[in-house]
Amino acid sequence: MFKKTLLATLMASSLLVGCGSDSDNDPAPAGPSSLLDIVPAEGASLPYSVLRSDLIDASDQQPFEVRNGGFGSAMTADPEDDRRFYALTDRGPNAVFNTGNYGNGKKFPTPDYTPRIGHFEVTNDGEVVMLNEILLKRPDGTLITGLPNSDGLGGTGETPYNADGSPILVDPSLPYDEESNPLRLDDYGLDGEGLVALSDGTFWVSDEYGPHMVHFDADGKEIERINPFAADQRETRTHTLPAEFGHRRANRGMEGLTITPDEKTLVGIMQSTMDLPSKDVRALDITRIVTVDLESGRVGQYLYKQQKAQNSNSELAALSENQFLVLERDGKFLYGGPDGVDAATPDAQKHVYRIDLTTGTNLEELAVGGDLVQDDALGLTINGETLEQVVMNQGWQALAAHNIVPVEKSLVVDMVARVSYPHDKMEGLWVIDSETLGVLNDDDFATWSVDGELVQKRLDSNTIDGNRLYVVPADLSVQ
Repeated sequence: MFKKTLLATLMASSLLVGCGSDSDNDPAPAGPSSLLDIVPAEGASLPYSVLRSDLIDASDQQPFEVRNGGFGSAMTADPEDDRRFYALTDRGPNAVFNTGNYGNGKKFPTPDYTPRIGHFEVTNDGEVVMLNEILLKRPDGTLITGLPNSDGLGGTGETPYNADGSPILVDPSLPYDEESNPLRLDDYGLDGEGLVALSDGTFWVSDEYGPHMVHFDADGKEIERINPFAADQRETRTHTLPAEFGHRRANRGMEGLTITPDEKTLVGIMQSTMDLPSKDVRALDITRIVTVDLESGRVGQYLYKQQKAQNSNSELAALSENQFLVLERDGKFLYGGPDGVDAATPDAQKHVYRIDLTTGTNLEELAVGGDLVQDDALGLTINGETLEQVVMNQGWQALAAHNIVPVEKSLVVDMVARVSYPHDKMEGLWVIDSETLGVLNDDDFATWSVDGELVQKRLDSNTIDGNRLYVVPADLSVQ
């Protein structure tokens, strides 16, 4: 019965086209704790607009909508209002396309899409309305895109394609030429996945390309950048991440970002095991957390052990200077997703954990010598092997033998058990108060791919995926 009620609600919400705004007849917001009573257990849908509706779904040969939507890659509290939050899109609608004539890559059905931050409010009726969008911009004020970066500045080697499979070129009116008309890339392009809203009205965004950590002013213009690339000589680049973070796995970069309550230290988490030193180590559960002191640039680095190998760490939220929430998930659909009911996965994992950095080893402060060496390109190594290689070949106990331990973790919320969470991607966390947590999914702009062809993204055979805010009780007190 719950499933039928949930799906009916989702189907009804999918008809709500257009962005919400402040309403003159909305009563003054109540206190934040009331959100548990106001927002339905099955969640509240976020508004969306239609980017294009002329594409043909390869699964049923019917037109489908590419939606904006897409505000689920990250989520954070509005420091000025307990009933409002910010949410981030990623690089825009895209789909895996590995059969093109110019190499493996992605189809971008809206290649000029500008990644953006949405500002939302929960009304007293339990609805989510959009207040405004902040489009992300280069330092000169021009709009960025979500197209890939070039090699050496965060590029993942992906080729950008149009929806029809043709390459996205600098001049679309001319044929491809490696020198005179190459692939169109964007060194300011972001595949945003982490979001911080500061009390001064500015934002930090982390992404999957670099990874980059980029500081934007209140209007969305870049003012500062942090990444691991020595070749990046842009004036906005202020601090440097350890070089090993340049080995991030494509599409699994810095998925979560937060800041300590004093707004002095950024904390980011990588989505999955990095390719340290190569993709041979991908099938592991070892992931990394990085801290950056914004004044000095001093870096800290910690290990996080996933529940299952190749899970996704999709969000990070600060509770205190050392205590954080980590959103860890798999990519499964509870009710089968685009593959239908036969692909239903009752064991889908959508968990929120509490961690404390003081319980783990800071790799940047570990005394080196003998077997332990800090390699300029690969970070801390043991007998010439990266930590990932050590775990792959000998297990976590081999790290413990060198006094290297991951941060301790404890389960806070199981969203499948709590609300029968139907989405594949759980990527946004909103710390509402010490007893209340907001959770947001990434709907991928309601776009999916099957064998390289674009289709509508669905939760099951009948329900189109969309952004939904869930509000659940949780112990978020500082311990």
